[in-house]
Amino acid sequence: MSLVLVGLADIEAAAARIRGVALRTPLIEVTLGPTPRTFGLKCENLQPMGAFKIRGAYNMLAQLSPDARAAGVVTYSSGNHGQAVALAAERLGIRAVVVMPETAPRVKVDGVRRYGGEVIFAGTSSVDRRTRAEAEAAARGLTIVPPFDHPWIIAGAGTCGLEILDQRPDVAAVYVPVGGGGLLSGIAAAVRGSGRAVRLIGVEPAGAARMSASRAAGRPVRLEKTSSIADGLLPLQPGTLTFAHVQALVDDLVTVDDDALVGAVRWLFREARIVAEPSGAASVAAVLQAGASMSPGTVAVVSGGNVSAEDYTRYIAVP
Repeated sequence: MSLVLVGLADIEAAAARIRGVALRTPLIEVTLGPTPRTFGLKCENLQPMGAFKIRGAYNMLAQLSPDARAAGVVTYSSGNHGQAVALAAERLGIRAVVVMPETAPRVKVDGVRRYGGEVIFAGTSSVDRRTRAEAEAAARGLTIVPPFDHPWIIAGAGTCGLEILDQRPDVAAVYVPVGGGGLLSGIAAAVRGSGRAVRLIGVEPAGAARMSASRAAGRPVRLEKTSSIADGLLPLQPGTLTFAHVQALVDDLVTVDDDALVGAVRWLFREARIVAEPSGAASVAAVLQAGASMSPGTVAVVSGGNVSAEDYTRYIAVP
């Protein structure tokens, strides 16, 4: 049975729902190298908790029943989604539990706690986190807020796509970082629903290319392991629903290695004065990789900027 994809009406409803909580982030123009070629940066790193994830998290929590709100929520996250759920829960007066990997960056753990979330550590993989979250939900009567594979999460993420279409009417191509695929799915649903002819490119770390492997296999594939400095893009497997969106709506998937990710973080600092984490800079790494072949009217989504001072200092240092 085919899955029902998120539609434009769902995303427009989400945009109204999250207004006043998620920001309408700026889309700025930057120049690529010594040439006059320019491309756009959609700065989701400027969201209140530093990443696009607030869009989907708030859209979902705002639609929970009174009973579900009273009981509380639980999620599993390497960091940014957990912070988003904690912040959305704080705004709505809901208890939030966030299951994070033992290897989670301290800056993201501290972010969850700053917004009042309870942190539980479980293993190092997305499977470990999800298993523990499901156990907590069953034991404590909590509602699970998935990090990407849910129509409300995808619709919330898709509001970023609506803004790109409005801010850059001549947009011809959009590069989007891919972890579980929620952001790419939402933006693709918004763009395709608008009827605009825009090329959509998902960008994965070379050491965590689960969506590329899944597309090649024609079904969601679970990798044995993932490895990259892009800690927000390391799920072992894409979602069933996000994979369906990517298969139906996305033009291409490309990969970038860790050196390219560091180069993109450094480039964003030097050329645009933008702070991005490696996960958030994956789209820019792909644009820099494309170089002169980049299409006019290109936009790269900078999906997050939550990075420790120590790591960031190392990334932007002169090589």
